[in-house]
Amino acid sequence: MADPTADILVVDDDARLRALLQRFLAEQGHRVAVAGDAGEARAAIGAMAFDLLVLDVMMPGETGLELAEGLRRDGHDTPILMLTARGDPDDRVAGFEHGADDYLAKPFDPRELALRIRTILRRAAPAASAAPMPSGPIQLGPRWFDAERCELRSPEGTQRLTGGEAALLTALARRAGEVLSREDIAVALGTPDAGERSVDVQVTRLRRKIEADPREPRFLHTIRHKGYVLRPGP
Repeated sequence: MADPTADILVVDDDARLRALLQRFLAEQGHRVAVAGDAGEARAAIGAMAFDLLVLDVMMPGETGLELAEGLRRDGHDTPILMLTARGDPDDRVAGFEHGADDYLAKPFDPRELALRIRTILRRAAPAASAAPMPSGPIQLGPRWFDAERCELRSPEGTQRLTGGEAALLTALARRAGEVLSREDIAVALGTPDAGERSVDVQVTRLRRKIEADPREPRFLHTIRHKGYVLRPGP
């Protein structure tokens, strides 16, 4: 399968880095727009649909974290890759908590950026997997998840899932009833170095979408010292 190409928006207040990323990603076959701050980014997002947002965390005014959180709150499910000069685990967890799908610390090798982007894009449009897709939509109480379409349907209509949330639910649905370790989940999400806390944050985000009470989950269970298991049902 050929590597996917995409419409990408790079948001960074460093003009030199913006130009470098725009040129590099264009050489990878992507169509790239740039913005210098959150305001310019919102204008660009309002003007066209992007397949991926690359956001710098530390920007003057509205930060990348605040922008990501606001976009998720407004219903935008476009995958987000965060860039930051601070790469400790707490910063990475904060990125996931604010709606990021992946996180890359500066300075980085452009080849790693390209790899992360390919992973995110493939996750957004999953290819065939060693684990079979469920034969049909799976029931999660009043909701139904269609893994082939990456759609979560409810009586109110189709619910938005971010790329990371859809990938997580798909990985769990493919192995429903089986306990997946945090390491297994991180690999399935294409973020093997994400760390256990980052996986926990993404599970928490998903529970808010599929559970009536995320504090007392009916479907996505924590198995102490082992990981997580999805148990579909009415």
